[in-house]
This record gives sequence, structure tokens and C-alpha cells, in this order.
Amino acid sequence: MIPPALMLQGTCSGAGKTALTAGLCRLLARRGVRVAPFKPQNMSNNAAVTVDGGEIGRGQWLQALAAGVEPHSDMNPVLFKPEAERTAQVIVQGKVAGRLQASSFCQAREPLLPQAMESYQRLREAYDVVLIEGAGSPAEPNLRQGDIANMGFAAAADVPVWLIGDIDRGGVFASLLGTLEWLDAADRARIEGFVINRFRGSRELLGTAPVQLEKRTGVPVLGVVPSLPDLHLPEEDAPYRMAGPRGSGGSLKVAVVAYPRLSNHDDFDALDAESGVHVRFVRTAHDVDGADLVILPGSKHVLSDLAWLRSCGIEQALLRHVRYGGKVIGICGGLQMLGECLDDPHGIEGDAGGSASGLGLLPIVTSLAPDKYLSEVEQIAAWPAPVQVSGYEIHHGVSEYNPVIPGGGEDIFPFVARSADGRVLGSYLHRLFDSGPFRRALLIELFGMESGEEDEWQRVIDELDRLADLLEESIGV
Repeated sequence: MIPPALMLQGTCSGAGKTALTAGLCRLLARRGVRVAPFKPQNMSNNAAVTVDGGEIGRGQWLQALAAGVEPHSDMNPVLFKPEAERTAQVIVQGKVAGRLQASSFCQAREPLLPQAMESYQRLREAYDVVLIEGAGSPAEPNLRQGDIANMGFAAAADVPVWLIGDIDRGGVFASLLGTLEWLDAADRARIEGFVINRFRGSRELLGTAPVQLEKRTGVPVLGVVPSLPDLHLPEEDAPYRMAGPRGSGGSLKVAVVAYPRLSNHDDFDALDAESGVHVRFVRTAHDVDGADLVILPGSKHVLSDLAWLRSCGIEQALLRHVRYGGKVIGICGGLQMLGECLDDPHGIEGDAGGSASGLGLLPIVTSLAPDKYLSEVEQIAAWPAPVQVSGYEIHHGVSEYNPVIPGGGEDIFPFVARSADGRVLGSYLHRLFDSGPFRRALLIELFGMESGEEDEWQRVIDELDRLADLLEESIGV
């Protein structure tokens, strides 16, 4: 039985907290329970726009979709978006609230607890159940003081905790036991059960280990969740997916440039799921060669990623790709890189500000503005066909056609700009490929390729239902 508030924590990052929280949200929602996800503190450059005009981590967007509710900034009140090795943009209740230095990370979190609690209380009043996702692991004594992500929040909100261990990594019983041993008595008492995640094979292989763990700790093993290796949900934490395509590994080759500060890497999941498309994330000039389509994705620090792109030779590979007939699409920061120049007069990406020449493949100039633009989009495309397209915009940049370059300015929504030869396109719209009819129209226009028309959100819902079915069997909630 799920209590009115429950926190899922993990023995490590990647233990499956996000997916299991989403699966439980889906399971409860299917039973008619009004359920909402919540993550007090997140760190990710994969963000989504909310119904109240803020931004949250994509994990909470996924969980809200699973719960059948509109994503709201209260679902992830504190979001750190890394900009460089030692700095991050701070988002509080959906809005930019400053910049965080790594050296002050521990001290800067605790003052944000009141806002996190405020958001949590609003959700508790509005929903029957709130499922709370922790971050990383609670067994980090160096981070316990001032913690608002794991046991610090659990104590403040007085909520029980399930601890998740990933058996696929190996050593799951040691991880669960060791995590419990690191906690002090008060935190340890909040652990109401263990969940063993991603188990492969016959349950008999576990032998008496779960019973031994229960005897040593006094904490029950609530369930063993089998692995779903073919489960494909949007990933929040992965910087880029280097594995093979989810589709058939088809003949259309798409290379997504994975620069160091890549953001919103799951913008391409819908393409990746197409049976005739092979999507790869690439980091070398050599890997660009042979692609039919090169995509420059979003970036949390456009100027430095543009410099990286040049330093590793990808700029020249990209220009060669276009010269020989290849196609390019830039999304958000990638759109800005493709223009004539990029200016940062207000120091949005660093106190000193700066400017750089762009790749010169689109006739636009971009200036970074102090106010971040956030907008959900759902309307009819002007090009390549009048079909529904949806997504969201989240950026500091303002891009305009360069007045010294002839042409341009035509309505090609959802694209902002297109090169004279039609080979290069740029858009500010994240989740550009999610709409099935639009994706189909675009692939036909660019490559003469027939594709499916399923919307990405429906595919994700189907995957969430599979996960919910599995949790119902394996945990028995």
C-alpha cells in the first residue's frame, strides 16, 4: 500500500529512481488516484517548460505525464543546470535565481529548503499521493549537512523512504546494507523497505539473500523488479546515448553532435524510435562523415560549445558535409551556432560576456538576453506541411535575420531560419520531432522517406504502461 507521501531514494545515481517513480505514478493514476511527482532538488540540463511558465527537470515532466497531470514548477522546486565545470545556473520554483559555484554547493542548498517545502505542501494539498524522488545516494556523509535532496528533505517533510538498489550493477546486497550503515539512527529509521531493481534471470537465483538482508537490517525487501532491457523512456541523466538505435538501424544516418554542455539530449528520441533511422551521438569530426543529417542540439553554454566544436575539427567536417549535399538542423543553441554571429553583451554565459562568429550557415544574428524565454508551443506548422507540431522553447537568445544578407524572413514555422539552398534549418523548438504527422512531413520533404505518424508522447505512455504492469506484479502495491 502506497502512503500519502513516499520518497524513493537509491543506493547510487542511475539506480532507477526516476523510472520507478514514473511507473508508480502511472500505476496509481490508472487506479483513479490523484498522484503527483516531486523532486526537491535536481541537477540536470534536460529541462522542460511547465504549465505555469517555469522549468523543471525532464524526469519530473515524464513523471507528470505518467500521472496524467500538467507539469508544474512545484514538482521540481530547485533545479541546478550545470554551465561549466564549477558553476551552475540555479532555478527556484521555475525561475532563474542566480548562479551557483561548486565551492559553495553545500552551503547554498539549505536556504532553499523553505521554497522546496512550500512547493511540496501545495502538492500535498492538491493530490491524494505525492511520490518524491531523491537524488544520487543518501549515503554521502560529506553532503548530509544542509541536504535537501534526500534524507534532509525526508526529515523535514516527515516522510517514509523506500531504498532502491540496482542488481544489474552487481553487489546490490552490499550496496543496500552499506547505504543503511552510513545513515544515522534517525535517517535509518525512515527506511521502510528495500526494492531490488533490474533483476535478470530466475528469482530462485537470489537464494536466501533477501531473507538474510531482512534479518540483518530489520528492513523488508518489498519487491524484486525484473529488468526491461527494451524499455525506452526519456533519460534525464545520460549526457548522450552512445548505444545503438532504438529503431531498426535503418538506412537514414543521423549524427547528433554531443558537445560537452549538450542539453535536452532526449529531443531526438522520436527520431531514434523510427524504424528507418539510425541515430548516433558523435564527438569527433570523423563520426560526422557519412551522415545524411547532422543535428546540432541545445547547449547550456553556447559560446564554449561552439569553441569546442571548432577545436576538435567538427566545424570543418560540418562545412564539408553541407558542401557535398548533406543536411543540417540546429535546435536552440545549435540554431544560434549556425548563424553569422553570436553576442553575449550581458554576460549570460559568463561575467565577462563575449562574442563569436558563427558557422555562417544561416542568415541570422543572435544576441543573448538577460531574461530567459519559456513557452509551450502547440500549433500548425507553416512548413513543410500544415500539420500539428508541439514542443517548448527555453532559451536566452534572440535571433534575427541579418539585414545585410538578401532573402530570409519567410514564415517557415517551426523553423526560424533556412539556408538559401534549403540544406540547413534552425529551430528554437525542443521536442521538434515528437509530433508524428510533422515528423513524417519533414522526413518526406528532406529525404523522401516514409515514416510512421505515432506521436512520441503516446509511445512513452505505452512504455509507462508496460512498466506499471511490471511494478504491479513485482512489488504488489
